[in-house]
Amino acid sequence: MPGRSSAPASGKALEDQVESLAKSLGLEVDRQVRVGRRIWGSERRIDLVLRHRQSGKRLGLECKFQGTPGTAEEKIPAVVEDIAAWPIDGLVVLEGEGFSDHMKAFLLSTGKSVYLEDLEIWLRLYFGMDLHS
Repeated sequence: MPGRSSAPASGKALEDQVESLAKSLGLEVDRQVRVGRRIWGSERRIDLVLRHRQSGKRLGLECKFQGTPGTAEEKIPAVVEDIAAWPIDGLVVLEGEGFSDHMKAFLLSTGKSVYLEDLEIWLRLYFGMDLHS
């Protein structure tokens, strides 16, 4: 993910870019996977579910983009909590200049989030892939 010229400009574009990266690593990708309901009854969905064909290992990804400062980031701690209810491991992928320093620090402290620019190495480590390909 070198350079900012390829940075996504929306949440959908971020999902597309993450899906492209995952597929380039040989991972299978499913989008908007339904995994039950939240406590208030709404459907719980995972943006992307990655599957490593050889091991069968799966990882759910929530893609969160915020281009400008605002209140959208206030929902993200709930996303981190939501991941704990998933039947698979999960991670929040972050992109955009709009996240406050406090939110960035919180998210990174959870161990459940990664910046888009760091995602490839994170996925390689998680799925046991060669680090130098």
